[in-house]
Amino acid sequence: MAYNETHVAQHTSQVVSTNKVLRNTYGLLAMTLLFSAVTAGVAMTMGVERMNILVFFAGAYGLMFLVHKTANSAAGLLATFAFTGFMGFTLGPILSAYLALPNGAALIMNALAMTGLTFIGLSAVALITKKDFSFLSNFLMAGAIVLILAMVAALIFQIPTLMLMVSAGFVLFASAAILYQTSEIVHRAGETNYILATITLYVSIYNLFVSLLMLLGIMSND
Repeated sequence: MAYNETHVAQHTSQVVSTNKVLRNTYGLLAMTLLFSAVTAGVAMTMGVERMNILVFFAGAYGLMFLVHKTANSAAGLLATFAFTGFMGFTLGPILSAYLALPNGAALIMNALAMTGLTFIGLSAVALITKKDFSFLSNFLMAGAIVLILAMVAALIFQIPTLMLMVSAGFVLFASAAILYQTSEIVHRAGETNYILATITLYVSIYNLFVSLLMLLGIMSND
C-alpha cells in the first residue's frame, strides 16, 4: 500500500514538472516568435540586404553557443532573445525578396500556414500519443551534418536541384526535431531546461518556414 502511494506521488510530481516545462517552453517560444517577427519587420523597413553566409553562421552559432552556456541562469533569457532577434533580422531580407515577386505575399502566407499547421500537428502527436521518439536522435545528428554540407555545396555551386533537395531535407529534419524535442519533455528522458527546449523548437520552426517558402517559390517558378 505504501509502495503504491509513493509510486502515485512520484508519477503526479513528474506530470506536474513536465507540464511546467511544457508551459514555460511554449510561452517563451510564443514570445521569441513574436520578437523575431518584430526584428524581421525592422530589417524590412530598413531595407537591409541579405547577410553574408559566413557572417550569418558566425552570428547564429555564436549566439546559440551563448544560449547553451547561460541556459541555467537569468542571462539565458537575454541570450535567447538575442539569438531569436538575430534570426528574425536575417529573415527580413528574405521576406522582402519574396514580397517583390508577383505572388510573393501569397507564398509567405501559405508557408506560414503550413508551418503553423505542421508544428501543431506534430506537437499534438507527441503530446497525445506520448510515444517515445528518442530513436530519432541518431537521425537528427547525422541529418544535421549531411544537410549543412549539402547546403554549403548548393550555395557554392548554385545547383537548383540540389537546393530543392536540401529544402525538402530541412522540412523532414525540422519535423523530426519537433517530434523528438516534444517527446523528450514528455518523457523526461532528456530536456528539462525550458530555454534549451525553446531554442530547439524555434530553430525547427525557422528551418521549416524558410524551407517551405523556398519549396513553394520553386514550385511556382519564382
